[in-house]
Amino acid sequence: MASSSSLPRFPALAARLMQPLPLFPLRLAAQKVVDSVAARHPGLFERLGEQASKTFLLDPTDLPFAFILRPRREKPEIDVIRRGDATAWEAHVAGPFAALLGMLHGTMDGDALFFSRDIIIEGDTEAVLALRNALDDAEIDILGEVTASLGPLGLIVERPLRTLTPAAERMTGVALTRPQPEPPDA
Repeated sequence: MASSSSLPRFPALAARLMQPLPLFPLRLAAQKVVDSVAARHPGLFERLGEQASKTFLLDPTDLPFAFILRPRREKPEIDVIRRGDATAWEAHVAGPFAALLGMLHGTMDGDALFFSRDIIIEGDTEAVLALRNALDDAEIDILGEVTASLGPLGLIVERPLRTLTPAAERMTGVALTRPQPEPPDA
């Protein structure tokens, strides 16, 4: 697990350059990935139980936008909003993009990030815990979900991306994939 003192931040200049970009393409891509997660991990939404009806604000504090997640069983939705735009939510998780990705991939401990104040949780903490537990159980690998959402093209690009990912993770300090389990000793 990475310690909070080593949390990388998204480069401020890159975030400023992203500020004026249109959100519509990011919305489409994010929804496609959520649809892939729903198809490939249906148990995630069952595990959420009644918390699946909640609205979550997932707020990477070093990016110029945030995500609104509605993880409904029948049709999960994600939206992308500009940082600071008013929106209704029941549960809010805010922190550096690296911390949020690290929690998703299981490389960072959400409790440690919370107690070190690297992430902030507001609103319905029971819903946040249910989401975290459901994501942990699903063992989601965002690179796998992105490539799966591309259909046949994903089969072509996944291997080269997985080859390049370890170098990108070393350079950025960000967990871009879920670590693969070590094979058992023979």
